[in-house]
Amino acid sequence: MSPRVTAALLAVLVTAGLVGCSTDAAPTARPAAPAAPPQVATPSPRVPAGSAPERAFAVGVRELKLNRDGDRPLPVTVWYPAAGKAGGEPERSADAAKGTFPVVMFSHGLGGRPADYETLLTRWAAAGFVVAAPTFPRTSRGGDGNVLDVLNQPADVSYALTQVLALDGRAGDPLRGRLATDRVAAAGHSAGGVTTIGLFTTGRDERLDAGVVFAGTALGVGTAFAGAAAPQLFVHGQADEVVDYAAGRAAYDKVPWPKAMLSLPKGDHGRALLGDGPALRVVSDTTVEFLRWSLYGDEAAKRRIPTDAARDDIAILDNRL
Repeated sequence: MSPRVTAALLAVLVTAGLVGCSTDAAPTARPAAPAAPPQVATPSPRVPAGSAPERAFAVGVRELKLNRDGDRPLPVTVWYPAAGKAGGEPERSADAAKGTFPVVMFSHGLGGRPADYETLLTRWAAAGFVVAAPTFPRTSRGGDGNVLDVLNQPADVSYALTQVLALDGRAGDPLRGRLATDRVAAAGHSAGGVTTIGLFTTGRDERLDAGVVFAGTALGVGTAFAGAAAPQLFVHGQADEVVDYAAGRAAYDKVPWPKAMLSLPKGDHGRALLGDGPALRVVSDTTVEFLRWSLYGDEAAKRRIPTDAARDDIAILDNRL
């Protein structure tokens, strides 16, 4: 990596507070989100109209032992719609798109692990999505904490996505024939949000149809969203003590596609994702409807997003979808 990129990345990550994704600090006040400008015409997403499953599925879980280039171990936890108890066979349901389930790649924050987000990610799986979450070799809990390795993580996610999608055609695999390989989203929290934005900018993966960014920001090194239109949902606490709300808002403002931002006036950096309170319910319900619309093409789900976002007056939605 060039010295210019290294210096710029360090400046951005230190300024944004991404040198630590802990949520232990006390939240501080932030101004309310600026008023949304008038909605403008944006390209339509490329997923055709359809309908998402209406019932909740049992959830199974498995782990893939992956390694990129032989020196980047990437164990991937996969939660998926299953028949019967957790760990059972993948559900074979006629109410999923084409009888298969879209894939969501999730990236954890610095010092985190996929299991930290299990409550949220299992809710996505129960709604009819296969959720695959890599454990990054250097920025996960137990790694060396090298923040610069975030630059390598979009390529890690793309590699892991290739391996996950290959399961759809692998003889004998429980997920054979169960994956909607043409319906894929990326999501991530904090440094994982930075990773996710990278997948739509400098490391654009054209297989991705949508993105969900939790408490993330752009790297700021020639960052521009590129490729086919991919709707984006940003979720950010206005009292975020690690990644400033304004930094997340600035990245959101650069998105040229259908987009929405769910702002939590009392939200900090991550408790809404790691707990199981009213804020998590608002976040999980809103993100589920966004994924149902962006990956299943379910217009009814899109219409429900404002209602879910407004529940209990916990969040404010800037809706430009």
